[in-house]
Formats: sequence, structure tokens, C-alpha cells
Amino acid sequence: MEASIRNDVGAGFEDFLDFPTLGLSVDFSGTGLAWQSIYQEMGERLVLALKAMQELESGKIANPDENRMVGHYWLRNPKLAPTTEIRTEIETTIRRVDSFARRVRAGEVKGQTGCFKNFLLIGIGGSALGPQLATEALTSRCHNGLRPYFIDNTDPDGFTHVINDIGNELGRTLCLVVSKSGKTRETHNGMIFLERQFRSAGLKFESHAVAITMPGSELHQHALRRNWLDTFHIWDWVGGRTSFFSAVTLLPLALVGVSIHEFLAGAKEADIITRSNPLRSNPALRLAASWFHLIETEGKCCAAIIPYKDSLSHLSRYLQQLVMESLGKEKDVKGNIVNKGVVIFGNKGSTDQHSFVQQLRDGTDNAFTIFVKISRNGSDTLLKEEGVTVGDYLEGFASGTEKALKEKGRRTTAINLQDMSAFGLASLVAIFERTVGYLASLWEINAYHQPGVEAGKKAAEEIVQLKSQILNCLRSSRRVPMPVSAISERINQNLPVSLVRNLCDYLAANKRFGIVKIKTRNLSEESYFSV
Repeated sequence: MEASIRNDVGAGFEDFLDFPTLGLSVDFSGTGLAWQSIYQEMGERLVLALKAMQELESGKIANPDENRMVGHYWLRNPKLAPTTEIRTEIETTIRRVDSFARRVRAGEVKGQTGCFKNFLLIGIGGSALGPQLATEALTSRCHNGLRPYFIDNTDPDGFTHVINDIGNELGRTLCLVVSKSGKTRETHNGMIFLERQFRSAGLKFESHAVAITMPGSELHQHALRRNWLDTFHIWDWVGGRTSFFSAVTLLPLALVGVSIHEFLAGAKEADIITRSNPLRSNPALRLAASWFHLIETEGKCCAAIIPYKDSLSHLSRYLQQLVMESLGKEKDVKGNIVNKGVVIFGNKGSTDQHSFVQQLRDGTDNAFTIFVKISRNGSDTLLKEEGVTVGDYLEGFASGTEKALKEKGRRTTAINLQDMSAFGLASLVAIFERTVGYLASLWEINAYHQPGVEAGKKAAEEIVQLKSQILNCLRSSRRVPMPVSAISERINQNLPVSLVRNLCDYLAANKRFGIVKIKTRNLSEESYFSV
């Protein structure tokens, strides 16, 4: 491997990379980077990054925090799995997903009031973002598939909005409850809400429910006890943000009518190219090296992801989690404080370029931009101008904006997909997955744990408990007004007054708690009481 790197360094590097087997190309000319110089400087780091990726794919413990392997690359190529058991589990799950979805679409598996017409996925983070991205990108090409709906938060108004959209078709709606551990609070809340909605409509939730979870999890046991329609496995070596090629996304895609075999084939082909090709033509390693240089040398701390396709409007949101949860780390693998990461933002072009391209071109120069373009349009509309279509303008805005940024010396990369297909989308995501893995190695950080997320979950539970303590405190002195400072002192002298005030305001805003706020001109004298 080291010899191949050194051969590459002397061979020269093109800015434009074309991959006919993927139907994808990448233009690095807007990065302004001297590639041969960069590879000479980073040669040893790149050797280590490739070696780390090989070890990860071979089954080495890649997340010491949880003492587990990281095997999302096996999902699209089970032959890579380190054991026969894991390989068999992956292959069996793929076959079961395909078979179940075919039976649903054929009407062999039905809801209580008829053939399934919709599916409603309840998940959070990668368990929702991946299926949302994939189904939105590919549903328009499908016929006779189920219509997708999502509950991806613990917002009661969001719950109601989705149920109102489904309307009187609840009895024809298949519910996919997705939680790896089975303990995810947001997903659990959504499941409880749906169980009650079905019950109030005179329907049996278990006749419409499927679980996607780890074997033996609380959700898995709950589904078995209640006799749900089916369960599909994900495993401890698949993280939420890297579950894109697991049953988490495969089942929704199969339900809308997408070929999951074509989807998996796209990722597998991208893996071959980003794993074994010479470095000068490895798109994931080139992306990782360019991000490393732009962040470390030029101080770029943000990446704008701009896909020029309505169907890819979830791409930047998906990549926010994949990139920021993986790379936003305080410490390196040796325990040193390094505070690494990159802020991902963006939406779709040309719509949202109006909101941030002005900043990208003329504002603080702290970001680089990644354009994602699709060459082939679907049904297009010819405008009055002879030979000019609506799609021509979309390409014009994409390339024109890229040109405008380059003219100002702003750093850009352009990824071009020939077609918005299952194969192409999978290739694109697979390239970004490996880019994240390579960049984590270059930074010597653990891309596969999430201590910050876990801290947020723990804090949320503490806040819920604190709210209950405040409520009990107010109810213990019913109709006696208490200022925020007194509430704070009675519960815990170290609590910030602002936090107690916010929770008191929440209690007062929701009538079911029976808390009244007494307003005064002096905020510090505001008080609350229980009726």
C-alpha cells in the first residue's frame, strides 16, 4: 500500500475525476489545492487512514467506548463480514425485507380496513433521516408503492399533523417502529401515541406494526409479546447514523417499490472504488484530504451542501448527522483535547441559494461549498426561449453559482450524478460515509461514538425529573405564590434561576398542570402558584 501511495505522488493529479461505473464525477478544481504537494505532505497520514479502514472492515474493535465493531460496510457486501454468522444474518435480513415488502405491496399482508396504502415510520436521527432522504429522492420513480409518512420528533403537534394527514386511512397504514436499543425516548413516545390513536379508532395497533431493532431489545420483546406483524434486525455494530444500508432504510425503500438490490449494488460499487483505487482517483480519500487541508490550513470551519434537486432536499440534513455526530469530537483517540469537526449546513438549490450564497461569496470566508448536481432531468418543460427548458435553468443556476464562488476564490467541489437512481443515491452516500471515516483517521479521532449526544439525552431526562420536582414543590403549597428564587432554593441551591423560570413558564403555559404565573414589572419578583 505504501508503494502505491508513493507511485501516485509522482504521477500527477487531475482535478476532474470520472467514474463511469457509478455514473458519477467529482470536480475538485474549485478547491484551489496543489494535490501533489498535499499528498507529499500527508503521505504517512493517508497510509494510516487506509490501514485503519482495512482494519475496520475486517472486524477490528473500532469503538472502544462500547467495545464493538463497526460494520456498516458489510451491509452492502456481506462477504466482507468477519464471521459466517454475521454474513448469514445480513443476507437473511435482506431476503426477509424484500419478501415482506413484496407481500405488502401485493396485498397479501393487509391492514384491518384494507390493503396497506401508507407506511408511517417512527424514528429519530439516522433512524428517520436515512429513510426520509431515500424515499424522498426515489419515490417519484415508483408506482404502486406505499406512501411514506414520518414521525421523527417528540412534538405532540407534529404527531397530530401526521395523523391528520393520514386521515381516515389509519386502518390501511403500516407502522414501522425503529429503535436500535428499544429505549430511544422520542421513538417510544411516538409508539405510545400511535397505540392510543389506533385504539381510539377501534383498531389493533399490533395488526399494523413492525419493529426494526436489535435482537432481544425492549422493543423486540414488546413486539413479540404483542404479536406484531414482524420484526427486522439491526445489530450493535451498526450505528444510527450509519444505518442507511440496513433494514432501517431498506424496508421503507422496498415498501415504496425501489429495488433494494440495485440500491445495495450502488454502495458496493462505490466501496470498491473508494477502497482500492489509486489515491489520485479515490473520491472519498480526495474529499477527506481536501476537507482536512481546508479546515486545518485555511481555517474553514463550515461546509455548505447544496444539492440542485428537490428530491435531495433532505441530503444536507442527513449529512449533518453523519458528518457532525461522527467528527464533532472534543478528544482524540489518545485523550488529548483537540475539538475537531466541521459545521454542515445547506438545503436545496436554486431555492435556498438565495438565502446563503451572498454570505458564501462575499461574507466571512470560513466555509467551503459542495455542489451536488443531477445531469438527467425527468419530464422537462420547454420555455418560450427556443431550445431552453426549466431543467436548463436549474443547471444554469448550479454552474453559474459555482462559477461566481470560484471567481471570488471561494473553495468549492462539485459532485455530478448522471441520474437520480437508487444505484446513484447509494453511491453518493457511500462516498460520504467513507470520507467521514478517512477524515476521522486523519484527525485521529473516534468517528463511531457520540458522548455529546449521550450527554444531551441524560440532561433531557434530568430536566424532565426537575420539572416534576418543581410541580410537586408548587403543589405542596397550593395557592401560595412562590418566587422563582424560593423554588430554586427549596429544590436545589445550585440550580440556575433562569432554568427554573423557564420550567415554571412551561408549567404555566400548559393548563393541565394547574400552575398560574403572577407577572410583575420586576422579573426577579415574578411568582407562581398551584390552583
